Amino acid sequence: MHRTVALVALAGVGCGTFKTTPAAATPAAPSAVHGIALPGAPPTGGVLMDYIAYDRAHHRVWVPAGNTGSVDVLDVTNDRVTRIEGFPTAEMERHGTKHTVGPSSVTVGDGFVYVGNRGDSNVCAVDAAALKKLGCIKIDSMPDGLAYVAATHEVWVTTPRDKSIRIVDVAKPEALAAKGRISFEGEPEGFAVDDTRGLFYTNLEDKDRTLVIDVKTHRVVSTWMPACGKDGPRGLALDKKLEFLFVACTDHVQVLDAGHEGKQLSSIATGPGVDNIDYVAGRHELFAAAARAATLTVARVDEHGTLTAVAVVPTAPGARNAVGTEEGVAFLTDSPEGKILVVSPAASH
Repeated sequence: MHRTVALVALAGVGCGTFKTTPAAATPAAPSAVHGIALPGAPPTGGVLMDYIAYDRAHHRVWVPAGNTGSVDVLDVTNDRVTRIEGFPTAEMERHGTKHTVGPSSVTVGDGFVYVGNRGDSNVCAVDAAALKKLGCIKIDSMPDGLAYVAATHEVWVTTPRDKSIRIVDVAKPEALAAKGRISFEGEPEGFAVDDTRGLFYTNLEDKDRTLVIDVKTHRVVSTWMPACGKDGPRGLALDKKLEFLFVACTDHVQVLDAGHEGKQLSSIATGPGVDNIDYVAGRHELFAAAARAATLTVARVDEHGTLTAVAVVPTAPGARNAVGTEEGVAFLTDSPEGKILVVSPAASH
């Protein structure tokens, strides 16, 4: 278990140098982290989890619980879990091992939450208040990440297997409709949306690129070089007001100046195993969970785009894809143990 991580030396591509900060360790009290077991977990193998999301309006964390065929909704005020069942699963083979896949991604919209399912390639709408499943649409490629685009009442679905993004019209949640496809020369991974400026951000993981897409024309308007290396960029997060784009590499997170053609501003080491990340604008705090390092790095960004570590909290091997609340609480997927890990705000101050 790594409490500190080494400085990662990076060079900006065509942008000069920028500041890289090691994530200095700040030990957390043992009581700062606790786990919440998910219902329906099998006796062995845990619960396969990928993207989770926080519904700020209802104070709920939405957890697509893959192989259990359910979406678990965690009330952050009392740790109560409500299970939404009835999502199909399927058996798939990967690297010679069979896995059961099911709901795997989620995005929060205006009064509705949308779930992507690897088990049947469906995207479904769920009433965010009543927790009732509404309409579904089958797309012809396995969904990866989902992002709600409020400006156009759409859900954009990354489908890296055929190097595309599928666009779903969600204006009528009971009758979702296919609306379009954007093709790339690489595999899209991660997402961030700037509804004010009408921009969608994604990475090409296999090309080490970050793309800026106009949500109306579906055209790529800028291509940036995050310089993540051979493992490529993963998750994205955005400070819309400051126009800072946070790009997760596998062992660090860097800040690009989205208002100035993606200039690299700073970077912070996290330890290995970073996938998706989250940012809470009201706190100016970034949450990056490193699965291999078994740590959560909480970092604060200043007006110049410099990231500074607030805390590095020991978590659990495999824990990743943190989401944060306005109170500074972080929720992480712990797939091997079939749990959601909760890191209290005391751990980040």
